[in-house]
Amino acid sequence: MAQKIAIVFPGQGSQKLGMLQDYYSNFPIFKKTMDQATDYIGYDLWDLIQNNEDKLNKTEFTQPALLAVSYAIFRVIKEQKPDLNIEYFAGHSLGEYTALLAAGCISYKDALNLVSTRGKLMQKAVINKQCSMSAILGLSDELVIESCKEASDVGIVEAANFNSTGQVVISGETIAVEKANEIAKSKGAKRAQILAVSVPSHCSLMKDAASKFEHELNSVEFKNPNTTIIQNVSANFETSANDIKSAVIKQLYKPVLWTQSIERLVELGVTEVIECGPSKVLSGLTKRINKDLIIKDTNTIDSLANI
Repeated sequence: MAQKIAIVFPGQGSQKLGMLQDYYSNFPIFKKTMDQATDYIGYDLWDLIQNNEDKLNKTEFTQPALLAVSYAIFRVIKEQKPDLNIEYFAGHSLGEYTALLAAGCISYKDALNLVSTRGKLMQKAVINKQCSMSAILGLSDELVIESCKEASDVGIVEAANFNSTGQVVISGETIAVEKANEIAKSKGAKRAQILAVSVPSHCSLMKDAASKFEHELNSVEFKNPNTTIIQNVSANFETSANDIKSAVIKQLYKPVLWTQSIERLVELGVTEVIECGPSKVLSGLTKRINKDLIIKDTNTIDSLANI
């Protein structure tokens, strides 16, 4: 029986200086995609990815860089494996925009400009605040949410990413995140680790950014998808362009339901998940969510042979 395939696209944290040189050297469609990105956003994105780690790790540059390389890999897959029947897409946070692009909802130029603007707005939203994100390991979703509620007397802190079974990322003001870490440990968390990010994604601190971002989205043409996309905020799919756009706006300040999204794909009959990006971050998370899935990655050209 043929496998039912979903492609998933990663978000921030998957980038690495010098990534994907083998793709760039071996596949003209990959190079063309990166050259197009440079034309669309007005600076040499590939040179930045290869040579400027400081910029690569800044949100406003990380987002277009990851979208471009993930989309370039997707185009290589489509060229090299034309008979591959992809039935679903999903993307983690930023990766949802790569999914929208792959499904024909938005153009490549619009996608790049949207995520670049998204990154700038996210950074500006907390310019005068001390903010953090932290990974809580080995605690149930319910107890992580409870820990955040108990810490909210000192500031904003909320569950931001339900990444896999026993891994939830929290987000908010540093003082509240640190308090939630201590509470989570007292409730039995194996680890509570502050992450190397400055922007508290997927929490209510991003509501102002979401309001401004909505204006940007309204200037972009959205089309109905040609492939079903499981979206972060609902772990479900929408069929109309307007509903998809609405979910994308909420995604800025609502949690990423990644565990639930993978579970939904399984409910829909998916048996194989391909991570389309420069790392294996989502592959690792997906294995922890469902051990029965066939999971493949694309972070080197050698890995393409297995797809």
